[in-house]
Amino acid sequence: MAKREIKGMLSGLVVTLRTMLKPTVTVQYPHEREDPPPRARGVIALKEENCTVCMLCCRSCPDWCIYIEGHKEKRPPRREGGRDRSVSVLDRFDIDYALCMYCGICVEVCPFDALFWSPEFEYSEFSIRSLLHDKNKLGDWMQTVPEPEPLEAGAQMKGKK
Repeated sequence: MAKREIKGMLSGLVVTLRTMLKPTVTVQYPHEREDPPPRARGVIALKEENCTVCMLCCRSCPDWCIYIEGHKEKRPPRREGGRDRSVSVLDRFDIDYALCMYCGICVEVCPFDALFWSPEFEYSEFSIRSLLHDKNKLGDWMQTVPEPEPLEAGAQMKGKK
């Protein structure tokens, strides 16, 4: 062996030894769990009482993975002497996560703040048919949605002066 080859092999072994002595960075996932960043996109959570069955999220979804059904009900007037009002009631709100590409258009387009990003990421299933989640499951994920970050100094809420 030439001196150059030995020198190259020794420098390679030094790099290997130095790397072996460093602490590991890998997280042993099932046993140790890292919290996702605050703005991580996990799944979409539904706040059912805010949904007015306007279908904007369903129509704007590029994958057509949101299924909504609802009906109208008559409610008493808000003021005395007023007319009965018609209110939309949500019957079905399903998202097929086998089709969803997590673009977030549905969350952005919802004018009534009924859809939110949840950092939940552990929702794998054994069957692809089980990735169709209903409004009950989407409502359960609402508990994991973090509080919005406070506004910066001098910022105002939308619509308020």
